[in-house]
Amino acid sequence: MPKPDRCLVGIDIGSSKIGVLIGKRDDDGEIEIIGQGTAPNRGTRRGNVVNVDVTVESLRHAAEEAEMMAGYAIESAYVGVAGFDVRSFNSRGMVAVTRKDREIRSADIDRVLEAAQSAALPSDREILHAIPQEFIVDDQGGIVEPLGMSGSRLEVAMHLVTGHLTRSKTLLACVNKAGIRVRELVFEPLATGFAVLRPDERELGTLLIDLGAGTSGYGMFADGEIQHSGVCPVGASHFTNDLAQVLRTPFDEAENLKLRRGACLDSLVGDEEGISVPSVGGGITQVVRRRELCQILQPRAEELFQMIHDDLVRVGRDDQVRNVVLTGGGAQMVGLLELAQMLFNTAVRYGVPESYRGLTHVIESPAWATCAGLLRYGRVAEDSLGRRAGAGFSVRSVLGSLRGMFADLL
Repeated sequence: MPKPDRCLVGIDIGSSKIGVLIGKRDDDGEIEIIGQGTAPNRGTRRGNVVNVDVTVESLRHAAEEAEMMAGYAIESAYVGVAGFDVRSFNSRGMVAVTRKDREIRSADIDRVLEAAQSAALPSDREILHAIPQEFIVDDQGGIVEPLGMSGSRLEVAMHLVTGHLTRSKTLLACVNKAGIRVRELVFEPLATGFAVLRPDERELGTLLIDLGAGTSGYGMFADGEIQHSGVCPVGASHFTNDLAQVLRTPFDEAENLKLRRGACLDSLVGDEEGISVPSVGGGITQVVRRRELCQILQPRAEELFQMIHDDLVRVGRDDQVRNVVLTGGGAQMVGLLELAQMLFNTAVRYGVPESYRGLTHVIESPAWATCAGLLRYGRVAEDSLGRRAGAGFSVRSVLGSLRGMFADLL
């Protein structure tokens, strides 16, 4: 087994920009940020590539910027995926342990993991992640590691994240055309959790919401594992588009208006002076008050949170939410945090990358949480593979347990 590369690369291909981070393992095994690159992207929509050439060109610019800062040539990377066509569901598998001594061995674990992944999938879908939530030995649940235990029946509850096969191949092709090999496609909320969630939050019950430009990914973490996840078709660009449509102003003007004066909760907005808003095509400039902007933005924010809440109710996970972490480039709109507190009736905080070294000032923003999480995901995945390669574990079982991977970060 070759030693893991000392440098790791994370790539977040978003609907408005592409971010690239380069991290280097220091002598303690921690990640030191040494390079950052970003470039606008108009080749992706709702998390899916719609123009390969534009996406490749943007990726090259972002990668070159990061390479120049780091003094390191990128060869491979962990790439985030969060298109609206990502689907997640829970599955179970069961196998019998027929040896006389009834000792559970690594081969039994591999068999039960494969059984849980054998759920019928449409021909156009593939499994991105297979994450064990718990093992059950002869009706005893809550087991993290069944190896060496005794029993006649081994079961596993597993969270499966699936992606659209064609769209995944298109994303792979874009990264390859930019001269970069994809080490793994990683569901973005899963990666982001490695950057912004604390150990107690992963255990007690935390809803992580990652607001991108075109979509918002989310994951429900409890008992150290991801229990449910999904992608909502509402992102930060939808807020901007609402302003542009209602006020009949150019999209770029609407974006600036949203960032400078926008708010998502009317109780935070007072009687203020009017704001000049240019019209499309150079028409007459109109004057609107900040409360009017809020009346446009707040319904969209309520829709976003309600869609996520309804999905949690559908799968019976809404009562597990003990706190909410908002992250992603669209997370810092004024009033979004307070509105989430009201709708989810729990504590809410912003999620920014924590416990990194090096150029930490370049990632002190929710916008870089996914890229930072991809670095840590890659580090732990490679370390886990290196330690356990000789133990008979399959790749899926090594990468599957979030509890074990998160424990390596402590």
